[in-house]
Amino acid sequence: MLSCGDEGGLVTPTTLRTVRTRLTDLAEQAGVSTATVSRVLNGKPGVSAQARQAVLTALDMLGYERPEKLRMRSAGLVGLVVPELTNPVFPAFAQVIETMLSDRGYTPLLCTQSPGGTTEDQYVELLMDHGVDGIVFVSGLHADTSASKDRYHRLRGRGVPLVLVNGYAEGVDAPAVSTDDTAAMDQAIRHLHSLGHRAIGLAVGPTRFVPSQRKRDAFTALIGKHLGVADADAHVVSTLFTVEGGHAAATELFRSGHSAVVCGSDLMALGAVRAARALGLRVPEDVSVVGFDDSPLIAFTDPPLTTVRQPVSAMGHAAVSALVAEMSGTPAPRAELLFHPELVVRRSTGSAPVPSPAHTSQDAAPTH
Repeated sequence: MLSCGDEGGLVTPTTLRTVRTRLTDLAEQAGVSTATVSRVLNGKPGVSAQARQAVLTALDMLGYERPEKLRMRSAGLVGLVVPELTNPVFPAFAQVIETMLSDRGYTPLLCTQSPGGTTEDQYVELLMDHGVDGIVFVSGLHADTSASKDRYHRLRGRGVPLVLVNGYAEGVDAPAVSTDDTAAMDQAIRHLHSLGHRAIGLAVGPTRFVPSQRKRDAFTALIGKHLGVADADAHVVSTLFTVEGGHAAATELFRSGHSAVVCGSDLMALGAVRAARALGLRVPEDVSVVGFDDSPLIAFTDPPLTTVRQPVSAMGHAAVSALVAEMSGTPAPRAELLFHPELVVRRSTGSAPVPSPAHTSQDAAPTH
């Protein structure tokens, strides 16, 4: 409790100074007056919703416990199932979705997977035991074309609202929110082509995943259109969505003569940069690398990574809005919502290197 006299105890000069100090700290953090802080803490009228929220946020950020009268009662529990948190884009999605749910009065239950750990199905059973009102799946088994979709049909049969993020599952009765992978590839290829690159490769994750399939299909069509490449398979390496996977794929592509590599994730792109250096190549003087996600801190890598930014905030907002509508009995559209990404140009891409005189076909993509 931060307000004075609420518990009927003796207010001494020491406790009064402590209360005033806390009020001042909260006022500075919230950007309001101490009088406003006092009114919010004591539940008095005459405070705007914006100022009230600022004070509550300041309470949480400074580690003060909210007075009982200000504690929000949960409107219900919502499950949030995400893959491992080693890829920074997944914590970013989790943060946006959790914040949105909390703002709407819901209590999010975060379930993170890891190799050999709790499975998605086990988490779903746990969430059902807790009586959740809905579940958001981010890049889950719904994105795996080799996995059964029966688990989602069973949940819908039990009346549980679902939202699927990044991985459209045809036939599942749930709203879906995804990044437009075709637009992402188009932006990356156009950027590299404008820099003079004609030998462009793709390092992407396992093709059983919907986002990987879409990136590969788009890449194949685009290098055919812009570079006249007929055999796209020679320019695509499918691997793991990890630094190690990107390293292995980029090593193969660079050794076969590619001057630029588009990657299916930022982690893969970091592996590609590492591969270039291991081969004695400079980035971007000798080879260029494009990532995907624009994960937090990617702007501070060496070199700062050119990448295609997923609109994480907009997608998270759309996912929560759809789920809340479903939970309130208002069905959300079942058509997949595709969100347009944004190319962020930094220093991992540059002009294509000038071929040596020994090369007889400067504009031809490498062949095998």
